[in-house]
Amino acid sequence: MPQYVDSAAADAWEYDDTPEAARLREEEERRFAASQWALMWRKFRSNRAAIIGGAIIIGMYVLAILAPFIAPYGAHTRQTTYIWAPPQRIHLLDEGRLRPWVANLHREVDPETLRRYYVPDYGDRLRVHLFVHAEPYRFLGVIPSTVHLFGLEEPDMGIFLLGTDRQGRDMFSRIILGSQISLTVGLVGVAMSLLIGTVIGISSGYYGGWVDNLLQRLIEFIRSFPSIPLWMALSAALPAHWPPLRTYFAITIILSLVGWTWLARQLRGRVLALRDTEFIVAAQLMGAPDRRILFRHLMPAVLGHIIVIATLSMPSMILAETTLSFLGLGIRPPLTSWGVLLEECQNLESVAHAPWLLLPAAFIAATVLAFNFMGDGLRDASDPYTV
Repeated sequence: MPQYVDSAAADAWEYDDTPEAARLREEEERRFAASQWALMWRKFRSNRAAIIGGAIIIGMYVLAILAPFIAPYGAHTRQTTYIWAPPQRIHLLDEGRLRPWVANLHREVDPETLRRYYVPDYGDRLRVHLFVHAEPYRFLGVIPSTVHLFGLEEPDMGIFLLGTDRQGRDMFSRIILGSQISLTVGLVGVAMSLLIGTVIGISSGYYGGWVDNLLQRLIEFIRSFPSIPLWMALSAALPAHWPPLRTYFAITIILSLVGWTWLARQLRGRVLALRDTEFIVAAQLMGAPDRRILFRHLMPAVLGHIIVIATLSMPSMILAETTLSFLGLGIRPPLTSWGVLLEECQNLESVAHAPWLLLPAAFIAATVLAFNFMGDGLRDASDPYTV
């Protein structure tokens, strides 16, 4: 039987006429004919942790978009008869039939400590209904609606999947609604940082000389300040009488103005390695202006690197907003974010009586880990030719 050697393959291997060998040859040809993006996607999807992280991130943002519909209550709805109520368990079956219900909570008082606590009464079952009409809201901030995904028909009763806080506000609803601010601050902040860092980093690496020296000294000056004290100082400088929405945008701008330096440094190194390559020199010899070289040649060449850095920067932006809000210098009530919710945990008595107040930290940790896993996968996939 004749033997053929594939010169494009890393190792020589023998072919035969079996269907399995034909399939292997076809797969090898597709691999060598695939585009750069196809190779990156193939390597990325082989990383199971990155795929799981990406799925969690997509789920978080879908949850944030649908938050007013999913949350059974508003972020500031109070039920004073259920202060520090524990999380309730949803039971799916009722007498062998699929009818979700929760046990009603009855408040009792410890005769020795006089501390109030709640006991589930499994004989008093509250039916959980889907698509119930409750508090009005605006879906996507535009469409008025009163339909919620689930809830109770009894207006004086409550369903609290993650318990309530010291004012009787549902923690599940507040966490879901708070994700809108915590996740969008990171998204908007990273977008602004990418815009600033990309322009400065590529310009610094391409022009060199006094432009490079000036921009690098500026970066070193900004990076010489500790991040958290700098954020705290800038946030404390915001006027106290500003409305919460203006404070939200101000916090986003502050995080962006401080967070672009790392991206600029990374891109400068990449551009220094690319500016003397053949396609850049050819563009210069053909008389292409600097703006075209920067935005039509260098920026696409470092696009994969920009995406990786953006993904890895998201956790730091989310943690920065959480830190500022936890210290009372970031997002302020009546706006709700995960950092604002964790501010309740500064009171040790509250945490001792209601440990479920720490649940926003679990959502923060899951989001940060998901971004890190996906960022690691994108970083490996950005160079698909390495093993």
